[in-house]
Amino acid sequence: MRKRPSRALVPALAASALFLAAGCSAGPGQSSAAARTPDAGTSATTTANSDQPLAVAAAPAAAATSTAVARPGTAGGKARKTSLKVKSYDSHTRRAVISTVAKGTSSPSPTGTPTPTGTATPGRTAVGDVIASAPAPGAPDGLLAKVTKVIGETADGTEVQTAPTTLDTLLGDDDAKGTVPVDPASFDVERLLPDVKVSWAKTGDIHSGPEGTKVPLGSLRVDVATKVATAEGAPASADASVSGFVQVKPEVDFSYGGGASTASTASTASDGSTASGPGAAYLGVSGDWTSQWALKGRAGATAKPVRLPFAKLHADPVLQVGPIPVVVNLDLTCYFEISGDGRVTVDVEQNLKGDFKAGGTFGTAAGWTPVNESHMDSSPVRTSVTTAGSVKAALGAQATVGLYGAVGVTADLAPYLRGEAAGTVTATTPVGSGAKSDVAASGSWALYGGLDLSGTLQIQLAIFGTPVIQHAIPLGTLHREWKLADGKM
Repeated sequence: MRKRPSRALVPALAASALFLAAGCSAGPGQSSAAARTPDAGTSATTTANSDQPLAVAAAPAAAATSTAVARPGTAGGKARKTSLKVKSYDSHTRRAVISTVAKGTSSPSPTGTPTPTGTATPGRTAVGDVIASAPAPGAPDGLLAKVTKVIGETADGTEVQTAPTTLDTLLGDDDAKGTVPVDPASFDVERLLPDVKVSWAKTGDIHSGPEGTKVPLGSLRVDVATKVATAEGAPASADASVSGFVQVKPEVDFSYGGGASTASTASTASDGSTASGPGAAYLGVSGDWTSQWALKGRAGATAKPVRLPFAKLHADPVLQVGPIPVVVNLDLTCYFEISGDGRVTVDVEQNLKGDFKAGGTFGTAAGWTPVNESHMDSSPVRTSVTTAGSVKAALGAQATVGLYGAVGVTADLAPYLRGEAAGTVTATTPVGSGAKSDVAASGSWALYGGLDLSGTLQIQLAIFGTPVIQHAIPLGTLHREWKLADGKM
């Protein structure tokens, strides 16, 4: 079973940790004026100039506990890298202990394991500071908060009261846009069925998984094989099973466009302050997809689809947006889904390859709108349908992506096989060029491949500083279906 605190030990995510392998890029320009402003223990490194976009990249391992601080409304108060660290955080009281890390010795990582980053000393922070932190003790999803009260000094640092805030208080009028791959080794995997195997490959000729399994660089593969309930009255020879694999190369898509200042785009933060909000924003997940799955026998299907999850995966990629660590939370749930009338016996297998993209985009005119795209090519490996009836089987994945623990987008990609037969029929299509269908008795049959991509945009997308979504917004359903094989007398 997955233990959430262990995620801080793996490389920061960019798949499914969605897999962060790229290096960190700092802002292209620096402001000396901002560097001279008192900065609550920050370094002199500042954000990029407002007329230059901030770089977006995967945070390097050395930035796994990085923190940025901004003082909105003050001269030189833009976000900058800082020596302050979140020593601990209590999500119930929203109190945090902030310390300064001096280089030279070791300090505790988010899981308590020493790392060679420095010695914790009491930090200097003030009311109004906005803090963005990578995963820290008590904040495994990262922390984005505003200091509302300085309580006092402790042996571990300065204890402060915080309140939730939004990204625009850090990013202001800056622009940032980037797509970052997720390091497959950063995923925590929870296997929900016995025969589930996980494989991945990354640069440096590093591979994990069953011997002989070939996985492209940056990809994560989940294999499964399991028995499913057989339809009532089916002969022993019609035992039902599903098997196959899902392989994804996930990426996190992030963009922010500052500069919105009209009343229609102004938003009220949770602490009561008013922020102008961004003029544009985007959050989503995308990547390459490969799957192969087979359904055999007469499954005990029902008209209502029955979903069987077989693996859950989680990663917390840290995106370095200029000096700011933006923590993305990515979850993938792989599943089988079967529906039908429980009468048809099939032996079908299909290969599928393509890509997908799902997320939410914001503009001042239209507000939040969904994005869902998928391009897939399929090829049948074998197709066989016996007796009359219908069946549909999907091998899919549900992805959720959010920021600092607030889910923003849920997307469900479900490639499927659908078979139907009428009359009294036994039809088989052998594999191979020039092969002919072998059909006995009278009737007709057909086998289809298809995919559905659906999901929702959540209210928590307001974490960008955009107007609050009053209700969850459906992504809409992208539906495609194509015929694989058919026959009739």
